[in-house]
Amino acid sequence: MDVLLAHAYYLAEDAEERRIMRPHPPLGLLYVSAYLKRAGLAVEVFDATFQTVDDFATRVRETRPPVVGIAVNLMTKRNALRMVAIARAAGARVIVGGPDPPYHAEAYLDAGVDVVVVGEGEQTMAALVPVLGAGWDVDALSAIDGLVFRDGAGVVVRTRPRAQIADLDTLPLPDRDAVDMSRYLSAWRTAHGVGTVSLITARGCPYTCTWCSRSVFGESHRRRSPQHVADEVQHIVNRYHPERIWYADDVFGIHRTWTLAYADELERRGLHLPFECISRAERIDDAVADALVRLGCTRVWIGSESGSQAVLDRMQRKVTVERVREAAARLKARRIEVGMFIMFGFDGEQHEDLAATVDHLKRTDPDIFLTTVSYPIKGTPYYASVADRVQAPGPWDAHSDRELTLRGRPTRPYYQFARRWVSAEVARHRHWREKRYAAAARAASSALIGRVGMAVAQHWRER
Repeated sequence: MDVLLAHAYYLAEDAEERRIMRPHPPLGLLYVSAYLKRAGLAVEVFDATFQTVDDFATRVRETRPPVVGIAVNLMTKRNALRMVAIARAAGARVIVGGPDPPYHAEAYLDAGVDVVVVGEGEQTMAALVPVLGAGWDVDALSAIDGLVFRDGAGVVVRTRPRAQIADLDTLPLPDRDAVDMSRYLSAWRTAHGVGTVSLITARGCPYTCTWCSRSVFGESHRRRSPQHVADEVQHIVNRYHPERIWYADDVFGIHRTWTLAYADELERRGLHLPFECISRAERIDDAVADALVRLGCTRVWIGSESGSQAVLDRMQRKVTVERVREAAARLKARRIEVGMFIMFGFDGEQHEDLAATVDHLKRTDPDIFLTTVSYPIKGTPYYASVADRVQAPGPWDAHSDRELTLRGRPTRPYYQFARRWVSAEVARHRHWREKRYAAAARAASSALIGRVGMAVAQHWRER
């Protein structure tokens, strides 16, 4: 083995996800695995989802990999640091990458990591793994773009940023066979009655939302060709036989012409799988909505975030509340369910903004909405604007960025109440609206029955 790739998300430690049970394989890691295998490297993958940290320790002790690469996001830092210590104790060189490490690179190095990968991992790892496998050569490491490490004197070295992969069609498909796909499909089928497989059609997002991290794909949007994505869908259908697809793009269908061409391509191949995706309201016009129907879309998630235009403008969302309502109506008219993400607590939000969000949800009537409380992610414009007020609940290695709060903002109990209040208000509105509709339907039905009865009686009188 040249390298053991791993991630640090353990389903057993996530009570909320076990309740929802919508697990997906680590696509980013599987892209790296496929790329390294194509380059001739011997790769194994430790898929943490259905395992434990003890299982990782056992795997490392048994296989003694010379290099361990760990993908880390905001939620998984604490487990990742435990895994770093285990790998180092076994004598492995340790690499970390993903959304979290680039802006905390020195802290990861202090925690025992040898090299931090910044940006997309495929090309960087293909150059890095052979170098680490041969020993510790500072000059060789310095020649590899996209790294952070310490030299022999302990000085932090940051190499040049790596250029993004321009043509995503040149990448091999994710190495799904490196993980137990049957476990994921079984989990979905047990919880929801349908097996689901995820894929992405593009990388990055060109929008400017100030709270969103771009540490991996940068401020870019690069699309695979419709034909290349359709090839992957065909492979997924033939290999794994799912009942549904999940498009895991930051924004699916961001390019109108691409979306229409992709719908044509799947239709030409006779591929029509139900799916969910995330998109933006202003990307959904009538033609795109019709294309989503042709593709088999059952639900679109929209990042509505707030019903207050003032809050959306501060977020630099570049969308209006009215456009969100129009998109939702357009989808619902085609019997596509609408899911919404709502974010509370963005800096400057007032009670009247929360009230506007309640009104927005009542008027838009999404089939489902999920709420979160904003948190500043290091490296984002939002973090920079509030950095002097950021409060951490403890040492860096004991919490995730999701637990950061701001001085001067209401407390967590306030937002816990806000969530319950918003949900209760929307539910109450929906309940009474449905009762009114039911009453109106009963009245209309009674009136119709009455008219029919009168007509029948008139008919018999005339006879």
